[in-house]
Parts: sequence; structure tokens; C-alpha cells
Amino acid sequence: MSRRAFIRWMLGLCAMIGVMLTGLYKLLKHSIESQRQAKAAAAAADHDHQRAAGANIVQASAEQNRPLNSFMLLSDLHITPYDPNTQSNLRKALDDLARFGSPVDALIFTGDLTEYGTERDYQELRSILSDYQLPPVYANMGNHDYYDIWIDRKGAFNKDTMPNGKTDWQSRERFTQFFGLEKPYHDVWIGDSHIILLSQEAYVQEKPEVGEGAWYSDEQMNWFAAKLKQHEGSGKPVFVMTHQPLPPAGTDGKSHQLIRAKEFRQLLKPYPNAFVFCGHRHQDFVGTFDHYVKETFHYFHNSSVGRVMNRQFRSVDKNRSQGLFVQVYRDKVTVRGRDFAAGAWLPEADWTIPLK
Repeated sequence: MSRRAFIRWMLGLCAMIGVMLTGLYKLLKHSIESQRQAKAAAAAADHDHQRAAGANIVQASAEQNRPLNSFMLLSDLHITPYDPNTQSNLRKALDDLARFGSPVDALIFTGDLTEYGTERDYQELRSILSDYQLPPVYANMGNHDYYDIWIDRKGAFNKDTMPNGKTDWQSRERFTQFFGLEKPYHDVWIGDSHIILLSQEAYVQEKPEVGEGAWYSDEQMNWFAAKLKQHEGSGKPVFVMTHQPLPPAGTDGKSHQLIRAKEFRQLLKPYPNAFVFCGHRHQDFVGTFDHYVKETFHYFHNSSVGRVMNRQFRSVDKNRSQGLFVQVYRDKVTVRGRDFAAGAWLPEADWTIPLK
């Protein structure tokens, strides 16, 4: 091979090597870039996954902290056209409800809706309620809702002429017709929350021995037992409404109390997530007595919308109006006292009860 031919061959070989090195460089660069992009994509995907997981945790936490349902408990309204204070105090409660910041799924009246249970009392109650856009309203009877038998033909309270030609049956009919019920006791579901409303079934015209106590028939007690049995082993709360309070444990009640108290407590014993609410005593949430008592169930005494009273059962402020707000969560129930006149919560009545 001549010198010139050798030089040409060397130049060609160098050119070929240059092309090969350039190709190899581009191949390596492409590989490195592909790996970098893959790592970046994986990092982005991992970040998105972590962000989604974090969002799910936040959402789950928000769901856990959001009440499943809520209801307001109003007791002892004592509405009558003869007492403007009770009318005014109910309006304060409903005005506060209209401005309420939290959802209220139901409004529940636990007895003594009226002062005398007369047609005029119910007309006054209907007139007030019709002025508001309200959630569903449920109720049970109190002793005052039977008081029509004390009212004579002149409209006066007259013990001497009792029953003044009237009957307890007529009082029950007036109540059940007002709320569209077949019987004075009934139950409702508010979402997953079961509300059982027990009602006094007789007063002194039919059963003089009951006085101002809450008498429940065998039929009602058997019905109550069957309703409770729906919650056997469920772990979900059940809410029981009475009007008159329970006597001390181990005794049956008398006047102004729930009469078949020993049986009532026995029926509730298997249900640790039962919440029982009563009224009747009108006691102020501030400065009277403990409104929550832990038995085998959770027992709450409500105050009054119409007439809040002190320890001596005297009304110290005719303008005061109080009630309870209940919120049901997945793992707890909160019960809070409300001052309707002030539109404020009462720190003396604030309970959080974990569910078992």
C-alpha cells in the first residue's frame, strides 16, 4: 500500500470511529435522559400518591368529625293564650333555631307542650309553629297536656267540679290528632338515629292513683322492649324520650315520676349506648343540680323553654328559655345546653359521650 493510500485509509478509519463515538455518545445521552425522566415520573407519581393518600386521610378525618345527624330537644313549653311569657319564650327558641349555624334535622318536644291541653292551647301552639320554617317536629305527652279536665265551662281552673264533663281520652285524642299519630307513644328514625318517644297514657280522670306521674301500659312497655331489641349488638345509639324523671334507682315512681321505673331500667340495661332524656323539673342548667347522670345508660334532665326554675322551683327570670342540642357522630354523641334568649351555649351543660 502506498503512503497516500495508507493515509486515506487512516482518515476513513478515523472518520468511521468518530461516527461510531458520536452515535455511542448520543445513545448514552438518550439512555441517561430516559432514566432521568423515568425517575422524575416515578417521583411525581409517588408524590401524587402521597398527596392523594393525604387527601384521603384529611377527608376521612373530616367525615369522622362531621355529625351524622343532629336534633334539638325542647321541653315544657306550657303554651297557652293566657301566658304571653311562654309564647314569647318559645318564639325565642325558634328564632334562635332560624339563625342557627349548625344543621338541625329534627325538633323534638318532650312533654308539657301546653299548659292545659285545651283546644285553645293547641291553636296557640299551631299559630306559633306556623310562623317558622322548621325541620320535622316530633313530640310526646306530659302531665299538663291532660289538664283540660280541671277547666270548667267558664274557662276557670276548678278542682271542685273536676273532670268538668271531660275525659283523659279527649286529651289524648287532641294530642294525637295534632301530630297525626295513632297512639301517644311512637318512634321515628332521623337518619341512622332511632328516637323512641314514650308517653303518659292516663291521668287522674281514668287513674286517680297516678297523680302527676307517668303511667305506661303493658302494651307500651312491651312495644318499648321490642323497639330496643332492634339495637341488640348494634353498637349504635338509641334515644329515648320521656317527660317525667325517674325516681332513685331500685324504686318505682310515684306522682311527678316515671311510675314503672324498675322495669324501665331493666329493659335498658343491655344497651350501654342508650340515651334517655326527660323534662318536667324545669331546672336551670346553671346553679341547680347535675343534668347528666351515668347509669347503665346515659340519663339527661332537660331544662324548660317556657319556665326555667331554680332549686326552689321558682321562676327567677321569666325571659329565660333553655334546651338541649344533640349531635350524633360515628364514635360519640355530644349534648349541649342552649340559652335561646342569648343565642349562646351554656358551658355548665356540655357533654361528650364516647360510644361503646
